[in-house]
Amino acid sequence: MGRIEDRFETLRTEGRKAFVSYIMAGDPDYETALSVMKGLPEAGVDIIELGQPFTDPMADGPTIQKAGQRALAAGQTLERTLEMVREFRKGDDETPIVLMGYYNPIYSRGVERFLSDARDAGIDGLIVVDLPPEEDDELCIPAQRAGIDFIRLATPTTDDKRLPKVLQNTSGFVYYVSITGITGAAAAEAEDVAPEVARIKAQTDLPVIVGFGIRTPDSSAAIAGVADGCVVGSAIVAELAAGKPVEEVLAFVRGLADGAHRA
Repeated sequence: MGRIEDRFETLRTEGRKAFVSYIMAGDPDYETALSVMKGLPEAGVDIIELGQPFTDPMADGPTIQKAGQRALAAGQTLERTLEMVREFRKGDDETPIVLMGYYNPIYSRGVERFLSDARDAGIDGLIVVDLPPEEDDELCIPAQRAGIDFIRLATPTTDDKRLPKVLQNTSGFVYYVSITGITGAAAAEAEDVAPEVARIKAQTDLPVIVGFGIRTPDSSAAIAGVADGCVVGSAIVAELAAGKPVEEVLAFVRGLADGAHRA
């Protein structure tokens, strides 16, 4: 089993839901982002979703777009993101890391080289939002052959006809986007999410993790309560954007994680 599967097995054994936190690699700078990343597991984070900054993001709201711009301005590259992962792995070989981003930087590096470097650095999964299932031979299938999970997003507009195609080669977990639109745009509501999670779980044995629109410990608990866990991104990134010290950011994350874990 890989780290992602191991983590979910541990969570099931302990009767807990997963808390996944998103941060942007290199935001506001390399050292600060690395310090936050290293502190996430102790703050209660079960899986780290690490954003790779990109000049033309399509699914990100203003908060995460600006985080990417700050990271790029500070010199963040795909190589420096892989270096962040390597540095993190020197002290933590258990916490799963999922790299979230867009295909262009991967394509530019070369798929075979990227997958080899990502695996060696310690990346466990990929979320690449601009590669649909019809393009699975491009990256999804090669990633899984390299031992890296390919995590697909399902949304409120993924109907029953489309869902099997989305799930076909997904591994690790399914990421359910709780709202239509971009990150940080609206609040997720558990009563809306619950039937969608049930619909997905009727067609897969994979865990279903819900993201978008979760900003408080109470909303973290509510959403995790109807799924296998939740993801928080924009709310954490906003703390960094406000210039909060690393310790305060991690305390904020701890509150969100506690919410998910009490679900």
